[in-house]
Amino acid sequence: MKPKDYFTPGQQRQIVEAIEEAERQTSGEIRVHVEWQCKVPNPLDRAAQVFAMLKMHKTKLRNGVLFYLSISDHKFAILGDADINNKVPVGFWDNIKEAMISEFKENRLTEGLVTGIKMAGEQLAVHFPYDAKTDINELSDEISFG
Repeated sequence: MKPKDYFTPGQQRQIVEAIEEAERQTSGEIRVHVEWQCKVPNPLDRAAQVFAMLKMHKTKLRNGVLFYLSISDHKFAILGDADINNKVPVGFWDNIKEAMISEFKENRLTEGLVTGIKMAGEQLAVHFPYDAKTDINELSDEISFG
């Protein structure tokens, strides 16, 4: 099965809509990348590779966030760009990860991603508020599939 086929078109739309909603609160740029199997032992290392591949480090404010999910081996990671990690407190991503894990354990991958995306948008709004005059959508909101 291909990663794209794992999610129905409706589920894919839910995820994209969550990204769009979150980005209306923050200047942060959110992407989701899904692949069948993690190509390296540590999913955070793979997320860093994908982050670079998607050119997420090229945003003006260095405030991109990647939600990485590997379906068959049940791995995921959340990776924020340099300026996010310079501004947020230690453990910033922990509550989001825990909320997502509780959904993933019930085999609700779409709901887990949507929950994480919404929480990230709410929390990023504190450090990177949306500015209608200057904010542009720098990265695609569509899901990236590996």
